[in-house]
Amino acid sequence: MESTNKFERIYKVKGMHCASCEILLEKKMIEISGVTSAEASLRREEVRVTYTSGRPTKEQLNSLFKEEGYKFFDEPFKEEKKTGGWKNLWPALIIILGFLYLNRLGFVSAFNVNSSSSLAGFFLFGIIAGLSTCAALVGGLVLSMSKQWTELYAPTSNLKTKMQPHLMFNVGRLLAYGLGGGLLGLVGEKLKFSSSSSSFLAVLVALLMLVLGLQMLGVRYFQKWQIRMPRFITRHVADEKKFSGKQMPFILGALTFFLPCGFTITSQGAALLAGSFWQGSLIMLFFALGTSPILLLIGLSSVKYAARPNMAGKFLKTAGFLVVFFALFNLNAQFNVLGWPSVTDWFKSSSSTQQVVEDGLPPLINGVQVLKMEASSLGYTPDHLKVRVGVPVRWEVTDTGTSGCTNAIIARGLFAGQIDLINGQISVKEFTPTKIGRYKFSCWMGMVNGIIDVVE
Repeated sequence: MESTNKFERIYKVKGMHCASCEILLEKKMIEISGVTSAEASLRREEVRVTYTSGRPTKEQLNSLFKEEGYKFFDEPFKEEKKTGGWKNLWPALIIILGFLYLNRLGFVSAFNVNSSSSLAGFFLFGIIAGLSTCAALVGGLVLSMSKQWTELYAPTSNLKTKMQPHLMFNVGRLLAYGLGGGLLGLVGEKLKFSSSSSSFLAVLVALLMLVLGLQMLGVRYFQKWQIRMPRFITRHVADEKKFSGKQMPFILGALTFFLPCGFTITSQGAALLAGSFWQGSLIMLFFALGTSPILLLIGLSSVKYAARPNMAGKFLKTAGFLVVFFALFNLNAQFNVLGWPSVTDWFKSSSSTQQVVEDGLPPLINGVQVLKMEASSLGYTPDHLKVRVGVPVRWEVTDTGTSGCTNAIIARGLFAGQIDLINGQISVKEFTPTKIGRYKFSCWMGMVNGIIDVVE
């Protein structure tokens, strides 16, 4: 007769921390003969195992979890000094420098779209978005999703299985963009995102990405901030015999429709103005199709890099650096939009400590200060302006080739709303500054910005 006595053992464990790792450990533990239950806490670095016979040995567990990179101990272990972790920064640094260089070139100015543009134009517009801000905003989500899927569902599977979540992610994205664009075409301007709500949503997304990135880098403090559902739900979702958990990449891809990106909002605005369900749907569908190749390439790179067990840790660190960079990049951009201090300010010429003189003030024409500026995908010329307090301002902005990000200007504190720019035309904004101070203006994604000093 099989023994009904239950015994308990706590093992210390070292290895990767993530939201799905504990589920993977518990699921694999209970497959061991004699083990009836397991409860893992990677934050405390321990696994509590209940068994009826044949206590699992440390050697057995180390062999079983070798591919996942976990090491088990019977006694508390001493922290090992790790070296060479910064070597994983170099691949990420090369990608980051390439991204910044392409962003600096402003090559996106070649593509401008509106509601009457061809569908091929929106496809090209999507390709440019995938190479720039879309990669920054969505790329981190793709990297995190790839890591969790591989750990939970396909640690030893082939490339086809490991690419499954990326295909689901992009299919969900395509369907949501097509349906969302159609709805926008029906309801017109009623569903247009305000600049304020978009900025605060982008800040929240960037903060979440930052926490995820620091978790991927193994920063112990942030392990406790992992978002978890109740255990009875996660065990159900993680069961490979049920497919509810495997639907999450599809859902995540669909939800990216609501992430605020200048290129996406531009396409959404065109779908709104299309005034037709089918035209709005096709606009957003072709835009999403354009972003798909780069997002699939990011997914393929992550799978190929993580497929080799000896490279999995390096991939995790490299991906962590990239996620942290994209999070900080997006935070900095939204600080520009909100008018808050940002890293970009360090590169702007400062006149705050200089004596205020008449030089640099705009001419007065019929009692109105006339500001003139040019806007392109590279930025604003000039990007440092000065006006008198209490005197009406007429701001004339000439669009010499803006992009999906730079074709609108926001200046919180000086006026509400935004200045919509039209390629080759002059847009005018009239306002009266009421308080002395330094104010920021930027595009709606904060990628390029400038300063207006309001003086006596």
